[in-house]
Amino acid sequence: MSKVISALSVSVDGYITGRDPGAGHGLGDGGTLFDWYFNGDTASEVFDGFRLSAPSARVFDALAGRIGAVVAGRNTYDDSEGFGGGSPHPAAPLVVLSHRPVPVSERQTLVTTGIADAVKAARALSRGKDVGLQGGGTVTAALEENLIDELILHQVPVLLGEGRPFFRKLPRHVRLRLIEAVPAPGVTHIHYAVEN
Repeated sequence: MSKVISALSVSVDGYITGRDPGAGHGLGDGGTLFDWYFNGDTASEVFDGFRLSAPSARVFDALAGRIGAVVAGRNTYDDSEGFGGGSPHPAAPLVVLSHRPVPVSERQTLVTTGIADAVKAARALSRGKDVGLQGGGTVTAALEENLIDELILHQVPVLLGEGRPFFRKLPRHVRLRLIEAVPAPGVTHIHYAVEN
């Protein structure tokens, strides 16, 4: 069965956006979390326009090549202005998880009945590949339901001081096992298996 993974850029103090994120201003003042997408001389083989450092390209492209569908929460969807009717991944369809109605394109699927149903819908669209999760609320809900197999933190050496936290309140401890840690210019890629 395909795996469910979350890979997000995060500040050292645990934020995935800066101050005042939202429609019209994206990640607020947290854009620096993605500078590593463009600070190298190795072109991504999956994402056009990304020029990564060699270590980041190895990690990023291996991960991106595994993704067959993406689940994003409503905040992420709104912050990204609906991904322009597409998805945060160039080849993977998007499942939007929202408890409120939201307009979606023909390339997107809306699920309003919870994270388990969103993951199920994404698996059906993924062509046997892995499902990627986007957004702190979505990741937290999936951890609560024991749905995540792997967690990848692209940790950027910055303290944002405020923004949306990656992790929300969890009802229990979640044990992680380190698979790999890769230092790279402007980011450290930390790959964990989730041990439920």
